[in-house]
Amino acid sequence: MNPDLISNLEHCSQASFSGELTFPQIVERLSSIGIERYHADYTRREKTYYFANGDSHVVAFGQLPYSMGREFRADEIIAAIKQSQQNEHTYEEFIAKTMKAGCVGYFVQITGKRALYFGRQGEIHTELFPTPVASQP
Repeated sequence: MNPDLISNLEHCSQASFSGELTFPQIVERLSSIGIERYHADYTRREKTYYFANGDSHVVAFGQLPYSMGREFRADEIIAAIKQSQQNEHTYEEFIAKTMKAGCVGYFVQITGKRALYFGRQGEIHTELFPTPVASQP
């Protein structure tokens, strides 16, 4: 795989943790290099990025000092998503909150403009990407 693509993927992953890039900026960058979806796996502490051509690449999160809740609490996951959309917490805080709420990972479907959050028992919460607000004249 092209080393520049790998570097770009690793930068996007790190930039989400550091807060350097917002979710919409990351989605735009990933889309521009041919990523159609990615999977954040809390159990394995990694993200797998999937290209439209069938290639994939894994980037490790590193250690996360949080434990996963046993019960999937969609209301708490939705609250954490809304806080992210309002820039009220960091990505790392988002992970901590969603893990505590029983989320084991999620898929971001860039081409489908949605994210799917999963629980231990197969529970799923689907969140559509927010519609951008038109700029005012």
